[in-house]
Order: sequence, then C-alpha cells, then structure tokens
Amino acid sequence: MTNIKNLFFLFLACISILFTACDKDECIKTCASNEVLTENCECVPLSDNSTEIITENISSDVTWTADKVYVLAQRVTVLPGVKLTIMPGTIIKGQAGSGANATALLIAKGAKIDAQGTVDKPIIFTSVADEINSGEIVSPNLDQGINGLWGGVLILGDAPVSANAPSVQIEGIPPSDINGLYGGNNPQDNSGILKYVSIRHGGANIGEGNEINGLTLAGVGSGTIIENIEIVSNQDDGIEIFGGTVNPKNIVVWSTGDDMFDCDQGWSGTMDNIIGIAGDQTDSALELDGGEGVENPSYSISNITLMGHAAATSGKYADLRAKVSVSLKNLYCFNFPEGSEFRLNDQGVSDSWFSGKILFTNLEFNVSHLNTQPSLADIFRDKGSHDEELNNAALGFAKITTTNTVGAKVSEFEKWTLVAALGQLVQL
Repeated sequence: MTNIKNLFFLFLACISILFTACDKDECIKTCASNEVLTENCECVPLSDNSTEIITENISSDVTWTADKVYVLAQRVTVLPGVKLTIMPGTIIKGQAGSGANATALLIAKGAKIDAQGTVDKPIIFTSVADEINSGEIVSPNLDQGINGLWGGVLILGDAPVSANAPSVQIEGIPPSDINGLYGGNNPQDNSGILKYVSIRHGGANIGEGNEINGLTLAGVGSGTIIENIEIVSNQDDGIEIFGGTVNPKNIVVWSTGDDMFDCDQGWSGTMDNIIGIAGDQTDSALELDGGEGVENPSYSISNITLMGHAAATSGKYADLRAKVSVSLKNLYCFNFPEGSEFRLNDQGVSDSWFSGKILFTNLEFNVSHLNTQPSLADIFRDKGSHDEELNNAALGFAKITTTNTVGAKVSEFEKWTLVAALGQLVQL
C-alpha cells in the first residue's frame, strides 16, 4: 500500500510540474480574453495590475509581464550583454521629464530586446499620464494629439553607419552617457525583436533641436526584427533610422511634430508597407538623407501611403537631401495642404539622380481636395533653388490621380492599432 501511495504522489507531482513550471517559450496555454499569460505560464486576470517603477538600468536578463504596469522613472538602459523580454499585452509608461532627465527605454549596443506583442495583445509604450490598462487600446483620458510627455524607445546596434566616426553618439541621449554610442562592423548584428508594439505621446526635448524620436534605430543590423509598429503623437520624428542594415516593415506613424519617416547616415536596408498620417505640425512625410562619411549605401522604401493634413499651413511630401541613394516605389499621397512640395533641391540630390542612385517607381498624387489643382510640375517645383532638368526628369515617374493603384496594405493595421480604433484607417 505504501508503494502505491508513493507512486500516486509522484504522479501528482509530475502533473503539477507539467502545468505550473513550464518555460514561457514552451508554454502553449491559451488564456481568456480578460487574462494575461505570465512568465510562469499562468493566466492572471487583467484586473490584478500592479505597478513596478524602474529606477535603474537593467543589468541582468529580466522579463516584464502583462500583470504589471512598468513605469520608467528615468532613462532606463538595457546594458550590453543583457536581454529584456516583454510579454504580450504589457504596458510601459514613462514619467514626465525633459533635458537629461527625459525618460526613455534605451537598448544599448550589445543588448537585446524581445518585445513580441500580438494582434490581440499589443505591447504599449505611453506616458504615465495615460490611464490606459492592459487589454485596452484607446486611452480613457489622453487625447491623441498630446505629445512630448516622455521620451521614446531607442535601439542601438553594431552595424555599419556612414558617419564622421565609426561609432557615434545618438541624438536624444546626453553625450555623458556612453551607452548612447552606436555603429560598428557587423551588418548582421541582432538587437532583438519588436512586433506589435504601439509607442505613444513621446518626444521629450533634451535640448534645442534635440528631441527623442518615437522609435530610433541606430546602427541596427539585419538580424534585428522590427515589424508591426505604431507610433502616435511624437513631438519629433515618428521613426528615424541612423545607418545600419535593419529592414522594418508594417509601420504606421500618426501625428508627429516633425517628420514621419526619417532616414540618415547611409542606412542600407529596406522598409516595406508603411502608412504616414500627418498632424497639423508635421513637416516632411519622408525626410531622406544620404551618408555623412565616405560610404554612401542605398536603401529602399516601398508600398507607402501618406495622408497629409489639409488644414495645415505647410507640409512636404518628401525632402530628399545630399548624397541620398534611394529607391522609392509604389507611393500614394493625398490630402496634403496647398503648396506642398516634393523637394529635390540639393546639388547632391541632382548628382545622385543623374548617376542612377535615385530610383522612382509609381508615385501617385491625389490633389482633388484642393480648390486650386496643382500639376506635377507644381509639386516638384520647390520654393528654393532647384535643378530644372532634375525636376522635369522626376515628372516621368509620377502621376496625378483620384483613385490610387499603389500604396500600403492597410489590413495589416486594422485589429491592433490606436489608429484603427479611432477610425483613421477608413480614410486610407
């Protein structure tokens, strides 16, 4: 009898281990819609949210789970050699701060982030002023247009950049913080994974003309996965890429205080399926720079839908700058204000065009909402100095339309974004 009893308790122990001690990577449990899955493979009610305030850098591997709200009390850096894992449905909030005290999440060169949200449970970065809870998409108290309440998310890598030095300090981080260095010699560098992530109300200013972007990718390598990202109401740029070889896709940016998409320092990757929805303060939808050093790699952006803000006093479809080497394919622009320009006004841009380093394919402009109907020649005639031959050449790859045949695949953003929840996608 004793042997039978021992076997029975051994069986119960095995069952307990099977169901309560599984590794999160092996866990196949499905939680109810009002529950979240923790690192220990347990379903926890969303109503059990508590707050954990992060007051120092992350120096050992850690997992943030959706049963808590994580508050960044300062600029929090995931240090080299360390991995931060963020579970689906988790909410991270940044406290208010400016200057050197601006809050942000910084993934240092040599560190990794594994933030894999899902369609049903995206990961949300927002301000501490936002009363949103896990399981919600729309804030119960913050208007969509409020920005600059905290910093943003910065990922720094070891991939090559075309700058004045092999490794440089990222904008938005004080020079005194050596964790702000990025760039190296590894094109395949892997800084981790970002999927189904919404970044809101950021862009705190650390100094004159030195704000933090919604998502900064600096020297990030092709081993890094950046997919299904939403950036809402950032005071500076939505997403800015500084060199590297990363290949983002399925990106939506809404209402920025500066540019929506900004590419610098010889980035040499691809960006596919992107949507930009301008706010009344947005400058350029696309700001496309070349390298700053000797090397000037080429990059590609394709399947793009850009919606301007018709009531704004100014706005630019795109601003191409010196040394740029880019392929721009399947672009649809509409609702831009009167006088909006597609700028090609730099001598370096002209040199790039006529040496075959700038390629346009299928650029479509819908101007039917304007009282004065501009021509393509008007769109490509910026108010500054310009190269007549270059502008005339660009016209051959564009057309005026009232119904687009190209652009982004909107369905990628329908079920998980704030943009969709607030009805913005129906305009596209």
